[in-house]
Amino acid sequence: MRAQARLETVQRSVIREMARYGQRFTVDGRVLRGPGTTAVAVREHPGEDGSAGHVDLGFVLRLGQADGPVIWDCTAGRGRTEEEKLDSAVRMWATTTAAAVVEMQERRGEHGDHVRPVELPGWHAVQGPAAVFGFGSDRLAEWLADNRLLPALADALRPGLSPTGVTGVKVFLGGRAGEEVAEVRVDGAVSDPASAALRALGWPRGERLCWARLFVLLVPDEQEAQAVPAGSAPAPGATQGGPGVLRRGLLARWRQARPGR
Repeated sequence: MRAQARLETVQRSVIREMARYGQRFTVDGRVLRGPGTTAVAVREHPGEDGSAGHVDLGFVLRLGQADGPVIWDCTAGRGRTEEEKLDSAVRMWATTTAAAVVEMQERRGEHGDHVRPVELPGWHAVQGPAAVFGFGSDRLAEWLADNRLLPALADALRPGLSPTGVTGVKVFLGGRAGEEVAEVRVDGAVSDPASAALRALGWPRGERLCWARLFVLLVPDEQEAQAVPAGSAPAPGATQGGPGVLRRGLLARWRQARPGR
């Protein structure tokens, strides 16, 4: 596919996926304009092996403001053609990353979970659903629901957090025994300490391939009011998610997001 065709494929997919959240986006050059001051930017991200299906998407929170937060995420998809791979990549991004951003905006507890982790005092966390795929995905999904990753990664994440804005944390883990993949990206850049901490955790390794992807937004308490639309308010109990609440929310949303649902 030519660059323009790839861009148009990604833009169509973003428009479709954001409509599922009740948000209307329209094309404006390489940017998709959304409600209020939001937008989604697209940039090329060829795979390390030259393969297709990779794309970088940046969720802009305050378009036109030079220092406004942009939540970047690289995403990849699967399929037989490049168009199918790009479409799959956008769906993966929408299920995990965009869900967390929409939840941060709306604060209803519908698209993600809110928690103030004691391991990261002064920070408010919004976690979108986990996308779990491959063989034996139920086993890995159950482990993720029972084991909160953020507290386990907190020490490694803390030095890379920006005290003045929103920080996006992507977690990708899986593979199979002996060929594990454990990667944590903070604002789009790989964090070696956090990735090592993730690899050291006891998530299930099997003989067949299975992966999980999830995205967390971290907002300093003093910046929280500036990160969401004026006048919005959290749903009752939405910011007080304990382990049980987080477990039920993550599992329920993962099951809703499974292929074929």
